Amino acid sequence: MHPMVKPALRRAWRERQTVQFGVTPAHAVMVGPVDTATGALLELLDGTRGLPLLREEARAIGLPDGQADALVKRLTSAGLLDDPTAGGPAADALRARTGALDRLRPDMASLSVVHPEPGGAAARMAARRAMRVQVRGAGRVGATIAAVLSASGVGRVEVLDGGCTEPWDVAPGGLPPEAVGERRDTAARQLVRRRAPDRPPRAAESAAGSGTGEPGLSLVVAAPRDGLEAYAPDPAAAEGWIATGTPHLYAGVVEATGLVGPLVLPGGTACAGCLELGRADRDPGRARLLAQWRSGRRRNAVPACDVALATAVAGLTAAHALSFLDGELPASTGARWEASLPLLEWRSESVTPHLDCVCSASGKSEREHTSGFHPLHETMAG
Repeated sequence: MHPMVKPALRRAWRERQTVQFGVTPAHAVMVGPVDTATGALLELLDGTRGLPLLREEARAIGLPDGQADALVKRLTSAGLLDDPTAGGPAADALRARTGALDRLRPDMASLSVVHPEPGGAAARMAARRAMRVQVRGAGRVGATIAAVLSASGVGRVEVLDGGCTEPWDVAPGGLPPEAVGERRDTAARQLVRRRAPDRPPRAAESAAGSGTGEPGLSLVVAAPRDGLEAYAPDPAAAEGWIATGTPHLYAGVVEATGLVGPLVLPGGTACAGCLELGRADRDPGRARLLAQWRSGRRRNAVPACDVALATAVAGLTAAHALSFLDGELPASTGARWEASLPLLEWRSESVTPHLDCVCSASGKSEREHTSGFHPLHETMAG
């Protein structure tokens, strides 16, 4: 081990013997009492020394035997130490790709704050590289989501959509103006490739340990250009994902409202069918309205999709997707987040499994659905 105080956490002394690591309450940790000699040893925890050399340095500045090990143990348990050599073979392979690593350093610094164990950031970033995510939709929201996921180190980001790029599909983080007239799927593939920090791994590399030539989908993001399809998704469109146990996350903009979620864990959390059944229970006229909304759209009408709102939705969706891929359950799990212009106050609505839905999520406990399959666990085990 080469202990290193996590450089992403700003350090400040609250008073002479108490040091605070981190700025915000979500991640700040106070350590004390810290005497002058121990403070000097803290400065040496920069990842360039192994424990044997640190023990020698501690003795040289007058600390008793065992103090270096005690400090390392104490800071490790507080989630304050990283190890630039940890994370396993996949992390070592990532470190060897210096160009990609330089692009991803801010992301890894963020991961080091969120995940306390030494080497956790490198291990999760390496795991992202082996994952496969599919984005359904290449409009202002979907294309931007795909670009952000690719730039964040996800190894394979596929974008599915039809038709050709229209001028109103263009967005600052998504499809560029020069893509107008090109096939949407082709333009999206080029966008993903340009945003990637490195060449995507070969299929065989991504599927290592799976026994197949094609890695399974870690996540599907449904971000249709017509935001109604995300606001009121057709349960039939998700039948394949439910049957194969594929996690999927909805996102979009309808009229002047942006939405993120729910993230569906098949068999564990509420699905699109549960969402609509619950709404129908609360609103007897729901089915009639939905039929008219789906069939009554005027031809050649351009859906309302404010570019700033679309960009905000895409960023939040990508962040929720990455949180899930990294092993967490974001706030969109079994819930929908919405914000409407002009106030843009985000609000959440829980989506409850419905007894009449065929997805079988009803009755599952939090323990049951969170202890099962997760793409990070599968990737790191592989």
